[in-house]
Amino acid sequence: MLFEDNIGFVSYDLFNSMINSKVNNSNLVSVDEGFLRGNLFKDEYKPYKNYEYGKIIPKNQREALLLEIMELSFAINDINLYLDLHPNDEEMLRKFNSLVEKSCQKEMEFIQNYGPLEVIDNDSKQKFEWINSPWPWEREDNKYV
Repeated sequence: MLFEDNIGFVSYDLFNSMINSKVNNSNLVSVDEGFLRGNLFKDEYKPYKNYEYGKIIPKNQREALLLEIMELSFAINDINLYLDLHPNDEEMLRKFNSLVEKSCQKEMEFIQNYGPLEVIDNDSKQKFEWINSPWPWEREDNKYV
């Protein structure tokens, strides 16, 4: 055993089977639900006491696109952690690659419509415009973006 059973740790055999088991896409929740839960895997979510996560409601198209990018980024990171332990899971690798591609498309859509997400997204052929965007406290409606 890894540790004593009476303090809740698992045996070496059970631990080994957990590491070597595969997860298929049907064991995953949707990207948006996984983002709210903090975990994409159906069997791994254990809510704290009676906690119920709330739905995030974007106020406009810009916020909706930014939320989708954040959800995809979270899903990519979560599946990346899984793939660290299961590098031969081809189905999950296909899911990972699909999410990366979708994330790149959404980030490009955001950049084209609303400007750079990061400093490196600035078009280097034109003058450096990053600093000229309105800061959150400079917005006319006095609300943070």
